Order: sequence, then C-alpha cells, then structure tokens
Amino acid sequence: MTLLISLLRQIRAGYAQRPTAFPQAIILCGVRDVRDYRIHTQHQEIITGGSAFNIKAESLRLDNLTESEVRNLWLQHTGETGQTFDDNIFVQLWEDTHGQPWLVNALAYELTWHNKHLRNRNVPITLEDYWQAKENLIQSRATHLDQLTDKLKEARVHSVISALLSGKVTGDTIPTDDVQYVVDLGLIESRPQLRISNRIYQEVIPRELTWTRQITIAHEQSWYLTPQRHIDMPKTLERFPAIFSGKCRCLDRTL
Repeated sequence: MTLLISLLRQIRAGYAQRPTAFPQAIILCGVRDVRDYRIHTQHQEIITGGSAFNIKAESLRLDNLTESEVRNLWLQHTGETGQTFDDNIFVQLWEDTHGQPWLVNALAYELTWHNKHLRNRNVPITLEDYWQAKENLIQSRATHLDQLTDKLKEARVHSVISALLSGKVTGDTIPTDDVQYVVDLGLIESRPQLRISNRIYQEVIPRELTWTRQITIAHEQSWYLTPQRHIDMPKTLERFPAIFSGKCRCLDRTL
C-alpha cells in the first residue's frame, strides 16, 4: 500500500510538469480496471471516497474477438501453411472460448505445435484432434489458467462464482460492484444473462473449486464399477449422498 500511495503522489506531482519534465500520458495495463484498487487502513478496511485512481482519464478494455475474427485468425494458419481444419471445429472453438484472446491463441498453439503429428502440415486437423488439444490445455494448468485459479481465491470473486454455480444469484446475494468486477476480469458475462464466460471456464472453474476434494477422495474404484469396468449406476446413486457427506468409506466391493 505504501508503494501505491508513493506512485499516486508521483503522478500527481508530475502532472503540472507535462510534457517537458513528465510523460504526457501514462498507461497502466493489467488484468483489472485500476478503479478497483482501493486504499485500505491498517485493519484492512477500505477508505471511502472512491477509487485510488480517480485521476484516470479513461479505462480501455481489450474486448474478446468476434466469432468471425476467431475463424479468420485460425484460417491464417491455413493460408500460410496449407494445413486445413475440419469446419466443425469452429463451432466448438467459439463455444469453448467466446473469443477470449488468450484461449483462442493457446488452443491454436496446442493444436498446431504441441501435437507433433500435426506439425506435418499435409495432415488435416480433425475435430478429434481439437478435443484432445482442449483437454491437454486444461490439464496443463497453463499460466493463464493458474491466474484464473488464483482469482477464485479472492472473496469478491468467490462469492459471485459460488452464487452463480449454486443458482442463488439475486440482487440481495451479491453486490453489483462485485459482479462488475468479475465481469471486468473476464470470468463471467452479464449479457444476455449472467453466466460463466465460456465453456472452458465453465469446466475449469468447478474443477478448481473442488480440486482439494478431488485429490483427497479415497474411495476405491472396485465398489462402483461392474466386472466390465462400467459404472454401476444404481449402486453409485444409492451411495452418492453418503460419499459427499463423508460418512461412507465404500472400500468394500460388496457394498
């Protein structure tokens, strides 16, 4: 916080000296709007009076790509290398990313470079190749997805996402400022309805929120699989409430 106050003082002090002894304009670039930065007391209480950056002139946000822009971007690869994409990929690509720039580019890189087989540009890229690239990206926990996970730890973000996943989103449950904050982070969309931004986030966010639960499940597969290695649905549904209440070990094949 001391560093933030020092920065603000320097900007204010230099403003009158523009442009000869101080920059004419300064761009502060990050994953969130500077209006969301607040000055806190020693007891972590927010000092009222609006944003610490009330000196800003304008907030600019890098919007998501449109569906046609996503398609045209990927087809540049075809134009330069001759390698073709199954046309069905583009419908799935849009649903998975909704034009989020990092996801669009990361999926393209995963598909065309990390897949050694597809480095042969004479090999057409199939929908199955795309599904595998998507899963590889999610499993990789790449930097962008790690940052997303870190954001989920923030109380403001966690409250909005939790309410959204549980279907308890109302004006009384989450403050409007918190919703806008999470929208600005790109995690959710408010139009045409409040929802998680894209299909990859819809998969990643619940995974991350339940990660500890996933890695601490101690149940052996033997009790819920048939001899043919298929899920025994009647037995699974019968024991499901007990599993998640922590009252069932389910280690015995005969359960």
